[in-house]
Amino acid sequence: MDRMQTRFVALWSRNGGVRGETVYADLAQRYAEAVRRYHTLRHIRRCLRYFDLAHNAIPDPDAVELALWCHDVIYLPGASDNEQRSAEWFRRWADGRIATCDPICELVLATRHTDVPTRLDESFACDVDLAVLGAPRSRFRDDGARLRAERADIDDHTYDLQERAILSSLLARPRIYGTDFFYVRCEARARGNLAWRLGLQRPG
Repeated sequence: MDRMQTRFVALWSRNGGVRGETVYADLAQRYAEAVRRYHTLRHIRRCLRYFDLAHNAIPDPDAVELALWCHDVIYLPGASDNEQRSAEWFRRWADGRIATCDPICELVLATRHTDVPTRLDESFACDVDLAVLGAPRSRFRDDGARLRAERADIDDHTYDLQERAILSSLLARPRIYGTDFFYVRCEARARGNLAWRLGLQRPG
């Protein structure tokens, strides 16, 4: 097993899950679907790096980590229920054996980013997922290209309108990051990246 698989199987098993290798095989196959350019295991690997930095500040790190592994496992470009279906995927594989199944499904749903989280674990799950917004500009630009490549079903104008609506809603929040941990590390650069993408500041 490679390190990603080993890590997942250990996490899955210590939380009561069974057939960890089989679950991982299904998860990895889904993240490798041809339509994906951004929502791949590369994204999960980056999420885990941010998660590891914040681990000691997270109330229930195993629940948050399981949610991060699974939050994009179902991804149909343009679908509004990807997170719901991802939560259902997790529930099916958990098969009543993972005691924290319901809270984990709630964490997966929180990564829709439609509401400001009210629980600290939800805030950490959302902040880890959005931490890439605070990456260096070159990486932020590359992520944007990968996201655009996943939406071959719509034209540039339509995509631009949709992207602007999402990014503007994040920028309009008093804080993009709900946790102090990620606010300190990512807020300023994320706001700069969003403003740059929206044409609100000079290119840089």
